[in-house]
Amino acid sequence: MKLALIIDDYLPHSTRVGAKMFHELAVELTRRGHQITVITPDIRSDKLVTTECLDGVTIWRFKSGPIKDVGKISRAANESLLSLRGWKAIKNSIQPETFDGVIYYSPSIFWGGLVKKIKKCCDCPAYLVLRDLFPQWVIDAGMLRQGSIFDKYFRIFERYSYKQADRIGLMSEKNLEIFHVDNKGFPCEVLRNWADITPFDSFIDNESTLRERLHLNNKIIFFYGGNIGHAQDMANLMRLARNMSIYENAHFLFVGQGDEVNLINNLAQEWKLTNFTYLSSVSQSEFKRILSEVDIGLFSLSARHTAHNFPGKLLGYMVQSLPILGSVNVGNDLLDIVNTHHAGFIHINGEDDKLFLSAERLYAEQTLRISLGKNAYALLEEQFSVVSAAQNIEMRLEAENAVN
Repeated sequence: MKLALIIDDYLPHSTRVGAKMFHELAVELTRRGHQITVITPDIRSDKLVTTECLDGVTIWRFKSGPIKDVGKISRAANESLLSLRGWKAIKNSIQPETFDGVIYYSPSIFWGGLVKKIKKCCDCPAYLVLRDLFPQWVIDAGMLRQGSIFDKYFRIFERYSYKQADRIGLMSEKNLEIFHVDNKGFPCEVLRNWADITPFDSFIDNESTLRERLHLNNKIIFFYGGNIGHAQDMANLMRLARNMSIYENAHFLFVGQGDEVNLINNLAQEWKLTNFTYLSSVSQSEFKRILSEVDIGLFSLSARHTAHNFPGKLLGYMVQSLPILGSVNVGNDLLDIVNTHHAGFIHINGEDDKLFLSAERLYAEQTLRISLGKNAYALLEEQFSVVSAAQNIEMRLEAENAVN
């Protein structure tokens, strides 16, 4: 099949997990014999559209205003224009035979218009990979008032995006349940997050290690990598770092970007933490290298969440056989998945004492870290491989085409 993959952020310039996941999907679909064209915005180019190739994947980048790491009003305005700008850039390249299917990723919720036009022109089905229930998570975080004019505005685009999908894939059973409460009638299923399960082979060159550069050679490194924002409740992990400061060789390394970078740095300064290091975003290759050097993978989800996310960063941890340590909102089925498979320790956000005790165990017991890490990789193989995700989406699109 000739497939269009639509996402608001993509490699090689992006450092975000969603961009990495979508590229892994594109590469796997290419390996399976499909022709893949990624359609994505580009804030760096003055041209209406540019074409390039990465790992056998064709990429159409269309001119756009900034939608990442900018003010909320500017981001909302530029995201609202994504479909309009995207179609304007590519419409002359779209013929009835151009695509046999569309796969689009949310967030963003503003792809409905572009997907509808491609579907109409090519008479093809679409699959929505739905990761965040926006704007609900923003309401949960207290950043947007439910029923406000902005909420109603976003809901219009959210519903319009859902209506273009012949199938919607959500990341967990609990998310599926929550989605059906307010969105009855849409064809949905569980589509787990995914990853290429090949571990990174570190230090095949002569580059210095992260431990050498940061003087952490004898440390047990608790690592957080990814978005540092309100949805993560980073103060939760900073409290853990403060509690673990009694252990000389425990060190916390955070790498990423987001709205709470100033918060974590200010807390580190206020609490005089000497066991904490923050680094801004790095390239995907450097991120993989870092994962190959650390000991424990951290994550956190805000207690205010009503949705039940499976953070993509966990997949990176699992690829490198890292034990997982983190906190989730009440009812999140991620807790049962990880704890039942003995892939790490997950607690309810706010259970600081339990989180600390688990951190102490992971710090002190190397054999426990190794055992949980192996189980994490086994869980990845079983439920979160990119091969499984590609097979599922491929099957759904082929079935829809057969009906048509």
